[in-house]
Amino acid sequence: MNLTIVVPAFNESQVIYKVLSLLPKKLNGISAIETLVVDDGSTDKTLQEAKRARVLVIRHISNRGVGAATKTGIEYAKSAAADVVLTFDADGQHDPNDIPKLLKPVISKTADVVIGSRLKSKQKMPMDRFFLNWFANLITFILFGVVSTDSQSGLRAFSKKAIDLINFSGERMDFSSEILVEAKRHNLKTQEVPVKAIYTSYSRTKGQKNLNSFSILMRFIVKFLR
Repeated sequence: MNLTIVVPAFNESQVIYKVLSLLPKKLNGISAIETLVVDDGSTDKTLQEAKRARVLVIRHISNRGVGAATKTGIEYAKSAAADVVLTFDADGQHDPNDIPKLLKPVISKTADVVIGSRLKSKQKMPMDRFFLNWFANLITFILFGVVSTDSQSGLRAFSKKAIDLINFSGERMDFSSEILVEAKRHNLKTQEVPVKAIYTSYSRTKGQKNLNSFSILMRFIVKFLR
């Protein structure tokens, strides 16, 4: 099985080289691993740091959003005939040691979409992040009937069947919930596994802010009405 690790990145020059250097080079059940960074129009040295890590890089000319960057990565993986795709945030919040746990259900064909859930672990989540995730999970359930303990997780694994079928239009954080909606629509087998989150002062300044919850809600409603 060929694995493509998709790392969407925007202005992550402080940490991305370290993040990329810690990604696995070999994994059980995987014959080849390719890491792809999608530089989403960064204005710092993210591009140079990613190239220094000797990985493939695709660059957006302008900042389009994490959803758009992830979609670009998935489209590349499809063209490269990847059997498995893993998405991994560039801010250092994910633990690379969790990657085998996400891949196992896909490799064994017991799941098509695997979500790394921070809320299934015993680790405590900062209250602001807990509130945002709770809010997003609730709205995803109310509008679309999809149950998830961590709908906004950036650590996910997809089978070839899933990447061929899932088609999301969201370019910002709302795409995370849209992936789950698409999985339900196509009757894909979905599973959550507990993962560790690495909260640092840097990683907590990245990602979605609670003040943006209203705009996320409005995008969800628009998608629901469509």
